[in-house]
Amino acid sequence: MGKSLVIAEKPSVAADLARALGKFEKTGDFYENEKYVISSAIGHLVELCLPGELDKQRGKWSFANLPIIPMEFALKPIEKTEARFNLLKRLMKRKEVTEVINACDAGREGELIFRYLVKLSGVAKPTRRLWLQSMTLEAIRTAFERLRSDAEMIPLAEAAVSRSESDWLVGINSTRALTAFNSKTGGFQLTPVGRVQTPTLAILAEREEKIRSFKPRTYYEVFGDFEVKAGAYRGRWFDERFKKGADEDARAERIWERTQADQIKAKCEGQPGEIVEEKKPASQAPPLLYDLTSLQREANLRYGLSARRTLQLAQQLYEKHKVLTYPRTDSRFLPEDNLAQARTVMGSFADPSLSVHAQKALGNGWVRLSKRIFDNSKVTDHNAIIPTGHPPANLDEYQTKIFDMVARRFIAVFYPPAQFEVTTRITRVSKEAFKTEGKIILDPGWLAVYGREASGGTEAERVTVAILPGEAARTNAIEVKQTETKPPPRFNEATLLSAMEGAGKLIDDEELREAMSAKGLGTPATRAAIIEGLIKDGYIDREGRELIATAKGLSLITLLRGLGANALCSPEMTGEWEFKLKQMEHGGLQRSVFMNEIRALTEEIVTKVKGFKGDSVDGNYAILDVECPKCGAKPIVEDYRTFRCQACDFLIWKTMAGRQFELEEVATLLAARKVGPLEGFRSKRGFPFAAIVKLGEDLKPVFEFESSGGAAEEETDLAGLEKIGVCPVCQKGEVYEMPNAYACENAIAAAKTCTFRLNKVILQKQIPRDQAEKMLKSGKTDLLPGFISKKGRPFSAYLKLENGKIIFEFEPRKKKK
Repeated sequence: MGKSLVIAEKPSVAADLARALGKFEKTGDFYENEKYVISSAIGHLVELCLPGELDKQRGKWSFANLPIIPMEFALKPIEKTEARFNLLKRLMKRKEVTEVINACDAGREGELIFRYLVKLSGVAKPTRRLWLQSMTLEAIRTAFERLRSDAEMIPLAEAAVSRSESDWLVGINSTRALTAFNSKTGGFQLTPVGRVQTPTLAILAEREEKIRSFKPRTYYEVFGDFEVKAGAYRGRWFDERFKKGADEDARAERIWERTQADQIKAKCEGQPGEIVEEKKPASQAPPLLYDLTSLQREANLRYGLSARRTLQLAQQLYEKHKVLTYPRTDSRFLPEDNLAQARTVMGSFADPSLSVHAQKALGNGWVRLSKRIFDNSKVTDHNAIIPTGHPPANLDEYQTKIFDMVARRFIAVFYPPAQFEVTTRITRVSKEAFKTEGKIILDPGWLAVYGREASGGTEAERVTVAILPGEAARTNAIEVKQTETKPPPRFNEATLLSAMEGAGKLIDDEELREAMSAKGLGTPATRAAIIEGLIKDGYIDREGRELIATAKGLSLITLLRGLGANALCSPEMTGEWEFKLKQMEHGGLQRSVFMNEIRALTEEIVTKVKGFKGDSVDGNYAILDVECPKCGAKPIVEDYRTFRCQACDFLIWKTMAGRQFELEEVATLLAARKVGPLEGFRSKRGFPFAAIVKLGEDLKPVFEFESSGGAAEEETDLAGLEKIGVCPVCQKGEVYEMPNAYACENAIAAAKTCTFRLNKVILQKQIPRDQAEKMLKSGKTDLLPGFISKKGRPFSAYLKLENGKIIFEFEPRKKKK
């Protein structure tokens, strides 16, 4: 009798499958019984070959070798996991294995992992697909009874391969073309570009440009303090004839001239007010169930969690703890035949703070079919993220928070809408109108699940005093307040995820955003990686909760616009490609049509970069109001590659040792002749280092190190240096206190077999030795105040070791009362 080889995506999933299917004997990295052999990949095991692996000549980064557009893409094993690839290849080739079951994660990337693996192995045996919605034992057994055929999975496989190949074509060609362009003046200026990453950067760059070019406008508001028999209240003046026009700063309550505001004050002081009041009922439906993006967005707003961290937590709750359904979903609905399961889950909560609300919903008959919850037409490959009914146990603090968010949302969605009373009071004094607004909860409905109750409302929510029929108001005081318009806020991960979901458009309405999400940038499963990739490439910074386009990021978008390669930074166009990939997943678009579009775009981008004439790139550049250190003239003007004096030949290049200066850093360098220490430089051997930059005797920027050690302290003598603990990265070397850093001996040896290095000064904050020792022992420092962001803002953060790198971790935002 033949056996089925089951290939999971991760070893932990393979172990769960073996537990669900019966008794197995484990041999090395696979499980086996009389019916199944179960093993796993370790994520991606196979990747597309790079140009130099296809053709040595193509490996050279020059315009002459571009574009590179293979009609067939070659595959290769990923070097560090090649042993696992060879194991799976041997298992697939065993004579008794008659079919292969794809049990990788049930989505586009899981399909790609499996398809590339089978293709490179050269095995041509029948395949079927395991499609899991949750990791409970019952769900696994049910899924094995409903294996999907290979034919059913072909559209998803084609979309997966098309995504991979299109990213290769656009990424490889654009990165090499732009790197060649930026390296024309010398050096090697790596300029990474991506099909989805770069349009996401464009969203942040556009916002940063608006902030930098923003000029505040002064305006005035007039407030009246009124009194009636029941007490006092405040109203704000507004123009009853106001209509929205071309001025985006205009509001009904804003007055642009002080004289007009003073005239209103003089006109109304001491005069009686005529009151008109209107009360209207209003309702608010419960929010939709979570997909991954909405979960990431809310976790960022509530707890400051990054999109990547939220995905990690949700994946742990799905795989390890079995308490949530598959998290990498873009659906916010449940299948129409899931009503019985929903009732079962609703009855499973043991936590009293959840069960009391769940039992109320069941007891009142609210858990019933509704198109806002159960809709087959809006369930994609997976349904919304909901609890499985499996009891949660041994969850850490943040796993508990994410589970509670999903559980409360699941319960709340079955509750009736919240009911409000909205009051609008207009007090007219000498024909000038003052508005007072309030809202109170009459019936909390779904808000009760979140602890809200019916009440008279807070002072901020209600018009605080009642009026008698026909009562007039006494005007106690009229106040004029001066204020300024504010620049648009920077994106945080929550608002950026919303913008990515809307292909660059910030959409507040939840259901409209859901309808437009098919044309978003990336997928819920990839958006976190896109954001982290932009940070890793130095195109954006995460400062506190804000995401800020760096000088390097702004330069890339400026370059693309200047070269006319706008398609590469267009969120709308990239959203259209994502929509076409989803069409392909469901058999609605031929793979060849999509790939021909991508090939044409690739050729267009390379042609525009190669064909650009001239040395200057048009853009919206800065003008620095600082004196030239050579002639004393002002201003210093930015262009694509330099900052130049307009009165003499003084200039400084924007890039130094692989790092691009920020505007504020250049201004400080020119004014104070010194800036730093700054991080992010790279030595000629590719090692990162921090240094002060100063203007030398010839007024050219040079490095200055605070003490001996050189650019990356590559040849440091350890004699006389003090050990502070064992390296937490390599677990072998000793960490030494050096002049500029706490570093592993293996990170500063010639062989460079480790990467651990904690600089003594990070963003102008001195890191004490006791905190370095704490990181070695626990992986995290105390909360440290006194870091200074690149924008000059002080902030506090923990330093945390994660995946061998030192990152900031921020204190969770305190809940508003």
